[in-house]
Amino acid sequence: MSEERHSSLAIHSTGVDDPHDLMQRHQVIRSSKITAAIVVVLLLLGGTRTVLSQSHNMEQLKADVHARSQIYVKTTVIQVSEASQTVALPGSLQGYVQSPIYARVPGYVKRWQKDIGSRVRKGEVLAELETPETDELLSQAMAARQQAAASLELAKSTEARWTALRAKDAVSQQEVDEKRSNSTQAMANLAAAEANMQRLKQLSNFKSLLSPTDGVITRRNVDTGDLVDAGAAGGLPRALFVVTQTDPLRLYVNVPQTYAQQIKAGQTVTVRQTELQGQKFDGKLARTAASIDPLTRSMQVEISLPNKDGTLLPGAFVQVDLPLQSKANLTIPNNALIIRAGNVKVATVDADKRVKMQVVTLGRNLGEQVEVTSGLKNGTRLVLNPPDALSDGDVVNFAADASKQDAESKGQDKAAAPKGKP
Repeated sequence: MSEERHSSLAIHSTGVDDPHDLMQRHQVIRSSKITAAIVVVLLLLGGTRTVLSQSHNMEQLKADVHARSQIYVKTTVIQVSEASQTVALPGSLQGYVQSPIYARVPGYVKRWQKDIGSRVRKGEVLAELETPETDELLSQAMAARQQAAASLELAKSTEARWTALRAKDAVSQQEVDEKRSNSTQAMANLAAAEANMQRLKQLSNFKSLLSPTDGVITRRNVDTGDLVDAGAAGGLPRALFVVTQTDPLRLYVNVPQTYAQQIKAGQTVTVRQTELQGQKFDGKLARTAASIDPLTRSMQVEISLPNKDGTLLPGAFVQVDLPLQSKANLTIPNNALIIRAGNVKVATVDADKRVKMQVVTLGRNLGEQVEVTSGLKNGTRLVLNPPDALSDGDVVNFAADASKQDAESKGQDKAAAPKGKP
């Protein structure tokens, strides 16, 4: 078959080919092999990366599942505290002597001489009253006394004459005894009239209202011309003046029964007032009631507080820090308590990080802390804010370990992330 025939049939000639064509065919084959090799390498790299990524994700998933299956808790180690404690209680200041002054006799206010804020001395006149009714009663009593004195004088002279007549046997003994009785009655009438007159004189002395003690006028309820009654007559009592001794001051505080046994007379206390920032005042616990009020379950104590410069004012609301007698106390945080089935428990953690529910007996409540009288030992590790699902035998990890593992896992994620990608 000729070469033309071969060309028409697209069959290469079996003859010797052109060297140029052979070279082109070799280049095409080599390029195809290189391309195929590159594709295979890329496929292998992609497959390897996929396998490694899936393996890493599987390991990470296992680690996450394991971490989430653990119970992480915050714990604290309890210690015996021997530090002294104080209890803060509210109270109101009042004068050491606080004397309300009332009118002893009815009348009108003639004049008043001291107003609120005035410092007065004992016996100083505060006001004067006009008492016309008392004056008239005194005049009447004086006249009655004179009348009784005249009757007594007549009775005595009559008795003397009848006694002399009896000596001469001119009258009977019965008549003499009657005259003597009249004389005795006249003497008693004179004594009664004298007593009534002295009583009214004493009442007349109350025309002037005097200060019973050194202090400050803290209240004045009268003005010139006011009609005043004696004491509480005619309704509720109204003090005309109130004199308050401001140095020292007196302070009463109700101490709860929990702390009553630790409060003793003679202790030094600290008094603070909110408005006087940075200032503290030292007082002395003067006395205690030595009994518990069954209504409030508290004991009243009295505190004496010096106030020479007058900084503190009677009636002010203050805070009192009462020191308690120091003793060894085993205290735990309130957020460690578990109340279940009527018992108070805590979750303790041993050296193997295993949980044990321990029943405890509580003492005093100190606010954020509470005393434990039995059930725990010094150095025991407790779980804070224990979850509801926590029970005996659970193995826990501490919150610090969880934070460390989270940091390590984040570091591994950053290392596995491709460069150039967030």
